[in-house]
Amino acid sequence: MAEPIQLVRIPALKSVAEFRRHLSALGLELPCDDSILRRDTSPLARPIDGLVINGKRIGNSCAIHPMEGWDGTTAGGITEPVLRRWRNFGRSGAKLIFGGEAMAVRPDGRANPNQLIIGEQTRNDLAALLQAAREAHRERHGSIDDLVIGFQLTHSGRFCKPADKFKFEPRVAHRHPILDRKFHVTSDAQVWTDAELPGLVESYIKAAQVAREAGADFVDIKHCHGYLLHEFLGAHTRPGPYGGSFENRTRLLREIVAGIRASGNPIGMAVRLSAFDIIPFRPDPARSSPGKPGPGIPEDFTNLLPYRYGFGVNPDHPDQYDLAEPLRFLELCNELGIRLVNLTAGSPYYNPHIQRPAAYPPSDGYQPPEDPLAGVVRQIQVVRELKRRAPAGMVFVGTAYTYLQDYLPHVAQAVLAQGWVDSVGIGRMILSYPDFFTDCLEKGAMAPKLICRTFSDCTTAPRNGLPSGCYPLDDYYTSSPEHQGLKTIKRASNAPKGV
Repeated sequence: MAEPIQLVRIPALKSVAEFRRHLSALGLELPCDDSILRRDTSPLARPIDGLVINGKRIGNSCAIHPMEGWDGTTAGGITEPVLRRWRNFGRSGAKLIFGGEAMAVRPDGRANPNQLIIGEQTRNDLAALLQAAREAHRERHGSIDDLVIGFQLTHSGRFCKPADKFKFEPRVAHRHPILDRKFHVTSDAQVWTDAELPGLVESYIKAAQVAREAGADFVDIKHCHGYLLHEFLGAHTRPGPYGGSFENRTRLLREIVAGIRASGNPIGMAVRLSAFDIIPFRPDPARSSPGKPGPGIPEDFTNLLPYRYGFGVNPDHPDQYDLAEPLRFLELCNELGIRLVNLTAGSPYYNPHIQRPAAYPPSDGYQPPEDPLAGVVRQIQVVRELKRRAPAGMVFVGTAYTYLQDYLPHVAQAVLAQGWVDSVGIGRMILSYPDFFTDCLEKGAMAPKLICRTFSDCTTAPRNGLPSGCYPLDDYYTSSPEHQGLKTIKRASNAPKGV
């Protein structure tokens, strides 16, 4: 039996030199600057040239990833916590707010009963979010002429829970021999029929129109993390016009883009893509005990070879990725006029160490099967490779930087300077530390007490029916009634107590 890995936690590394030595000891390649550069010399402050969205050039190389709070109304509208989060997005100083948060294109496509819906009935609410973000940005940073904000359009597919926080109501692209068991897919009736899909396409077209009317600069046609459109990319076993061949598996994207343009809507379009995937993982039962999951191990795929249930997966070795089709997908995006792409990987539902490297798992997860830095470097290196091979002129936002913690800006500057990526995006870090980018660019320093330490509370909370937020570090959530409930949940699951 393999021994559990012994993590060297990032706060224990007291200098850039120690951080570099640790990377080297792990056999990982990652550039890292000696110090945090201020605005006049930092690559983070560099505008993104060659791409204009809604008449705007993106004013720096800082981005905010979509961050859901599971805290809208049951009708899909906004609440004060949603507005607060969007004000923080604007206040952050990032000039690209990539999607804000996932917005369901129809009520039955929500991942939780409090997810935002993008439709006629919520258009004014969504306009208020844009106004809040822009006003906060103008107040703190001046001009908003180079601030670009999009809405992320989604259908949650396999992960739908539209009516009850604890009841899955999945609608899937195809049957999956591993995930069906976990997410309560028991019948072919839960698979989308070819006849139903034109209605889904129309929902995306209408949502894009609402986004335009609300004042968004672009829409992100979400293809990541196992949600519906991403799952269609892996529908190798599905018969008919939406499965099997690469052309068929990308048909929905092409139909959505064509429909938006045919409607006369000039809104910009982007895609957040899981650039690769691997087999689902589970806690190792031999090293698990009640309330304490063991390290993650791959699900048994012995009888599933060649593996035909994912996108960007090596079919003969599904614990490894394969970038051939992701590169074809980027070429297709370029042909469709989509030049802004946000690259992520895997899924938080079935292989979170791939998607969101962290030292501490959420309550329904598993202990890291590798040093989380390996997951960070994997994603950064994949973005580097895809950017190198993709059509010229495409703009790439990178993901998985938060686990770098104290050394995030040092690495971010370096990868931007070396041309590995065009924009560095952060998600969890913005919840604990809205002024992260501003402090780096204006002070050349970070506030250590606000740095996200990846305790995964922002995931554990919604997995247990509570709003998402940074409970350890954000007073708004630390002082909330839900915090006591979260502490009880974490005690039961033997999770870290936070700070």
